[in-house]
Amino acid sequence: MLEIVNLKREDFQKYSQRIQMNSSDVLMPVQEIIDNVCQNKDKALHDYTLKFDGADIDNFKVDEKTITESLNKIDPDFKKALEDAAENISKFHKAQIPEDWTMEVKPGVKAGQIIRPLEKVGCYIPGGRAAYPSSILMTVIPAKIAGVKEIICCTPPDKDGNIADEILAAAAIAGATKIYKVGGAQAIAAMAYSTETIPSVDKIVGPGNIFVATAKKLVYGDVDIEFPAGPSEMLALCDDTAKPEYMAAELLAQAEHDPNAATIMVTTSSDVAQKTVDCINSELKEQKRAEIIEESLSKYCHILVADNMQDAIDFTNTYAPEHLVVVTEDHYKTLESINNAGSIFLGNLTPVAGGDYGSGTNHVLPTSGGARMYSGLSSESYLKKPTIQELTQEGVLNIKDMVINLAETEGLFAHAESIRKRADDIEDN
Repeated sequence: MLEIVNLKREDFQKYSQRIQMNSSDVLMPVQEIIDNVCQNKDKALHDYTLKFDGADIDNFKVDEKTITESLNKIDPDFKKALEDAAENISKFHKAQIPEDWTMEVKPGVKAGQIIRPLEKVGCYIPGGRAAYPSSILMTVIPAKIAGVKEIICCTPPDKDGNIADEILAAAAIAGATKIYKVGGAQAIAAMAYSTETIPSVDKIVGPGNIFVATAKKLVYGDVDIEFPAGPSEMLALCDDTAKPEYMAAELLAQAEHDPNAATIMVTTSSDVAQKTVDCINSELKEQKRAEIIEESLSKYCHILVADNMQDAIDFTNTYAPEHLVVVTEDHYKTLESINNAGSIFLGNLTPVAGGDYGSGTNHVLPTSGGARMYSGLSSESYLKKPTIQELTQEGVLNIKDMVINLAETEGLFAHAESIRKRADDIEDN
């Protein structure tokens, strides 16, 4: 099923293709949903929840008692796993918080930056093929650490109008303020523009399908979003030190996400490539999500053999993967040449699943080449950084000629006068 291909530089773009999340295909229906929610608010949410989720509900907010009770309903081992993951995520994201700072640009000219959290954020938690309590931990905990006061979560209900206890428990452990039983583009619209039940927020984060992704793009500007995102993807960059059974496990794990997930291996070892394919072929039928994996591997999986490590690294930077597994003789040396990747996993013993759940790093990451310009979700994603400045008398005199010259050249004479007055007063005294 899987072919091994010799990678040539002229084929970099060919093998960098993944599914195109073409927003234009759903632009009109998503805009209609947004307009309807803006106009009809909770009624529109009711109608869409019935239409898309099969749930006839009017009260979208999950009450505090239900959230609290969920902690007692879930498996104790799962609860401990959530708490352990939350501890690691908290520890990592606390280290990301920057501090206020100031400097003297010139004598008497002080400038700096202060750190302030957003006031309200919305976390979208997808449903559909599976429940994702880990996504609540990854989106809510960094916001909490950043100091956001109001953190709401929206996630689609089941046909009975309920949210899985595992999701609610994760929200309780993470520290979400409120949870609403609303999914899809309608949830994005509600968080952007508010309804009778759901408040508007300053920023919306979290993964979702093409309707959710398109809705986030459409509301961007009225609220902030973290980055556009599509189906999950992984690239394994390796040499002959990689264990084929581990590389096969990574490709299978990534492919089980979604039929459109992208899985790539680029290696300098033909032997590792062949043995990896052999492992995949022997293990595929035993996978519980074999049908999804098989479809994914048939679409966007490539096993590539590069002539040398530099070509392999250059292809990796061209691809700009969401998840990058690096298994080379000196992976820290290889890391020095990696510019474009969402999250990087070093060595044979570091699976992507470690970052997805337990290492503490965030799994909300840019896809579809977005790692060329975006970083993954972090505590800083929920912060603003206003700049400050203060002039003393010496400072005014030090910059007055520059300011007056630039302002008058731009035709902004009142600007020039605002500093000239102060300078004149200082010089007169």
